[in-house]
Amino acid sequence: MVIRSVNLETVCGITSRLPDNDRPEVAFAGKSNVGKSSLINALMNRKSYARISATPGKTQTINFYNINDEIYLVDLPGYGYAKVSEKEKEQWGKLVERYLHGSSWLKAVFLLIDIRHAPSENDRMMYEWILDQGFQPILILTKLDKLKRSQVQKQIKIVKDGLRLVPGTKVIPFSSVTKQGRDEIWEAAESFL
Repeated sequence: MVIRSVNLETVCGITSRLPDNDRPEVAFAGKSNVGKSSLINALMNRKSYARISATPGKTQTINFYNINDEIYLVDLPGYGYAKVSEKEKEQWGKLVERYLHGSSWLKAVFLLIDIRHAPSENDRMMYEWILDQGFQPILILTKLDKLKRSQVQKQIKIVKDGLRLVPGTKVIPFSSVTKQGRDEIWEAAESFL
């Protein structure tokens, strides 16, 4: 996709009303330190539009990025971050659930997993939960540049086995450093336009 305009249009917190958008939305879910902001910046061809932080768990809102007045990239709060109270985690969970149930324009959920590690219990729960909400998650395996090329297929298999992936699930290895996988992610997102 050629990016002509990017606009952070809506930021939804725990008490906010969800926006009444009229264009397709694709959401990005993942653990707090998986590189979601870096991915979204890479997709938008921006250096630091989505806030990147050294402290995981910074995204505590649902952020709606309007791209070219054609599609929304939706950044969901990261999960599994230890330094957040249980009450806060529960509220984020309710916010995300409200969004997944409440948006009639949500077309796909991309689940980000760090390619270097086996999926955590939180990753497995999120994957199952997205399936339960009626979506077939598209997997993005982040931090590809941190692996040797010879390790990639082995790590992809570890992630697939760890999540017990539904056959036919799309898996896209991605690096925010080299931008490898960016075009495939856009291709998947644009298929919903």
